Amino acid sequence: MEEGLKLTAFFGERERTGGRLVADVLMDAYERSDVRASVLLRGLEGFGVKHRLQTERLLTLSEDLPMLAVAHDAPARIQALTEEVRGLVSHGLITIERVRLFGAGDGDGNLGEGELELSVYLGRRERAGGRAAYLAVVDCLHRHGVAGASVLLGLDGTVAGVRRRARFMAANGQVPLLVQSVGDASTLARALPELQALLTRPAMTLERVQVCKRDGMLLGAPDEPPRPDSAGLAHWQKLVIYSGESSRHERESLHGALIRRLRAEGAAGATALRGLWGYHGEHRPHGERFWSLRRHGPVLTVLVDTPANMRRWFEIVDEVTHETGLVTSEIVPALRAAWPAGEHGGLELAPRSTLERNPTRGA
Repeated sequence: MEEGLKLTAFFGERERTGGRLVADVLMDAYERSDVRASVLLRGLEGFGVKHRLQTERLLTLSEDLPMLAVAHDAPARIQALTEEVRGLVSHGLITIERVRLFGAGDGDGNLGEGELELSVYLGRRERAGGRAAYLAVVDCLHRHGVAGASVLLGLDGTVAGVRRRARFMAANGQVPLLVQSVGDASTLARALPELQALLTRPAMTLERVQVCKRDGMLLGAPDEPPRPDSAGLAHWQKLVIYSGESSRHERESLHGALIRRLRAEGAAGATALRGLWGYHGEHRPHGERFWSLRRHGPVLTVLVDTPANMRRWFEIVDEVTHETGLVTSEIVPALRAAWPAGEHGGLELAPRSTLERNPTRGA
């Protein structure tokens, strides 16, 4: 395993730069730089710094859905891209997080203690054990008792530096999928050898997280990151809420209720992503069924803000997820938010905190 960085850009689907869509230019940059793994995701619903609600539920508001572009690679390659990405995403949010890059033959079975987030990159039609690889991966994680996993469908991306872009009327078999899961380090350590054996070219990352809620049960409020250092570099905080599209809160979808509450209370932004397949807590893996009138896939809702603000937003998250959902907290060492009035934050990494322990050593 080796040290790595995860670069995530949040922006609008219709946002343009130099006459082209930001999404296309970003993925061109990742292809040109031979980024090890990246994926472009379209959000289901959300809002950003302009506080305009974006949702696919109403046609008049569906023309500018939220987008996420996620890239993983060695620190030098990601840091070389940051200024270019900063110039492209003029109205949006950019974060950088520390991860461990994990591939074939990596690992000694000791991942330390605590909870980890495991991300696995796959092709849409990649096979494992005679079936769709993403089904095999999720079943493996569920069988080993991993707390939750969601399969996110990519529109574009790179795997091992090779560009794979979805095209109309094409099979798109190699376009990336992202399987994002959360579990105890010891549980994931037992699952990883089987995952490595299942996959031909495993591309995975590990990062430290804190599980705050599981199936409505509060396990603890998010840990508070350290204060800014002597150079003024601050840590930020991210919450991810894993739920199902059929999960409800007061007769509304859980993710929809959460986004509307956060927007009404003045949060900086939140994005919901629809999953193709997955599970959380004690539920069995499930997904879309073409004969059903209701959607059954998983949903991930992502919220990033300052630690001070996050204490307030977590109260809302706690209320909305009082019956169901898996909630995790992560430390974000670099963030830049941009809007027409100016910028906030920066992309220089704050020092590693004790809450960002090496996910393979537990310290």
